[in-house]
Amino acid sequence: MSQDARYMALALSLGRRGQGSVWPNPAVGCVIVNNNRVVGRGWTQPGGRPHAETHALSQAGAAAYGAVAYVTLEPCAHTGKTPPCAQALINAGVARVVIACTDSDPRVSGRGVEMLKAAGICVETGLLEAEARADHAGFFLRINDGRPMLTLKLATSVDGRIATASGESQWITGATARRMVHGLRSRHDAVMVGGGTVRQDDPSLTVRDLGIDRQPTRIVISNGLDIPLDSRLAQTAADIPLILCHGPEAPKNHIRDWQDRGATLLSCDARQGYVDPVDMMQKLGACGLTRIFCEGGGQIAASLLKFDLVDRLIGFTAGVTIGADGLPGIASLHLNRLSNAPRFTLDSIAQTGSDTVQIWSRR
Repeated sequence: MSQDARYMALALSLGRRGQGSVWPNPAVGCVIVNNNRVVGRGWTQPGGRPHAETHALSQAGAAAYGAVAYVTLEPCAHTGKTPPCAQALINAGVARVVIACTDSDPRVSGRGVEMLKAAGICVETGLLEAEARADHAGFFLRINDGRPMLTLKLATSVDGRIATASGESQWITGATARRMVHGLRSRHDAVMVGGGTVRQDDPSLTVRDLGIDRQPTRIVISNGLDIPLDSRLAQTAADIPLILCHGPEAPKNHIRDWQDRGATLLSCDARQGYVDPVDMMQKLGACGLTRIFCEGGGQIAASLLKFDLVDRLIGFTAGVTIGADGLPGIASLHLNRLSNAPRFTLDSIAQTGSDTVQIWSRR
């Protein structure tokens, strides 16, 4: 790996620290190097500000003059709630800026590079671009398609079941896998489940035992809002953000009850008695969400797969068999031909405790 690539890899690792806490902004990383010495490191801070470049420049101080800045995304060129990062780099006197990938946001796209070049700064783009685009996939999807990136998590038996015939599901996978799930939750803006999961398991959908104070937004999909008002989600709705996605015919008294408890209600189109996942994802994108971690259940998983809304699939598999009378991880997709089945490309497979974890990306 070249020296430039090593510094960019460091910037990418720094940027990932912001995943889940900076939406609707991208989680950017920045490293500033002068005479082969790192003089500034930064990443997008919680809430989206300060930006990575500003954070790194404040650390570098006067040492930024004549330095090289490695940034995982094209520096912004517009004035929003903060001045342009491209201008901050110019003002600091950096001599060279290496950018992993350009920004598709129309307020920025190409303009950040143009500003830097117009100021006489040497600009290079495309270093570790594939890695950067994977890290910023949720931000790009929201800008280009209007929806967040969605990761679907399945925790199943060897034979693909998520519960016994009686509905018992805690716990199929072991403690190590469950701890990894909490880490995954923490790197997403929101955790999503269906109303059936809430009724069956009464989850809190929080990040626990990792020393992390910030909690992801919780999302529940329930066409008729038939979710218990004595659930853990209801009890914590005023303290931890909760979004309820419901159909247009949801009872008004249910809507009022949940609003009184502090939840945000999103009315979505309905499709064959269920919340329309396409409309729902667009509305969640309009809320500013960029990365969603969906934990089921089976009907929600099938609906998202059917409408090609799953960008990444993470499967935890335990060494237990439940049998055909168990609840499948994915409900019926009504497929007649194998060629119509959703397909994914394997990114990695590993052992976690006594279970395995596979990570797949959409083709």
